[in-house]
Amino acid sequence: MKRLYRLALFVAASLWLAINDLRADVTVPVAADLQQLGDQALSRELPILLTFTSLICSYCELLEQDFLQPMLLSGEYRDRVMIRKLEPGPGTSVTDFNGKKIMASELSSRYRVFVTPTLLFVDGNGKELAERIVGINTPELFGGYLDDCIETALLHLRDPEAAARMSGCQLQNPADSATIFRTAAP
Repeated sequence: MKRLYRLALFVAASLWLAINDLRADVTVPVAADLQQLGDQALSRELPILLTFTSLICSYCELLEQDFLQPMLLSGEYRDRVMIRKLEPGPGTSVTDFNGKKIMASELSSRYRVFVTPTLLFVDGNGKELAERIVGINTPELFGGYLDDCIETALLHLRDPEAAARMSGCQLQNPADSATIFRTAAP
């Protein structure tokens, strides 16, 4: 019995180490050219999960390690969403959805993102499709809420009528959201 227990413990420890090694190799891609990413998203009919993060944010690290990296590693989200992160720190620039090179902090201001982490679900033109997620309140429930928002964004692209009938993760004032981006964008 002790032998079986030791073997099980050894296998569990080996699996844990292997998973951590794989997770270390998977990083969330940084959003550098949103116009190019948007073109890809439009052609594949996929929403973009754009995460605004900070290097000094422990919740951002939790989000990436416990949710985004496993999502990328699993491969289950490959045909559901394109995941990217943006760190709007000093000197960081990005090409926006209109092809203009701007400071990442300007893009953050356009979307009125003032807290990290903030997750936006946008289409290939940068328009928000689902309710944004600001921070992480309850890690135990976060994955389900994240999946709901991804599903809502995906439905808005592929079946807008079905998305209109959904109750979860909907934008509170969709017209306001479109107006905010349209007026803030060049």
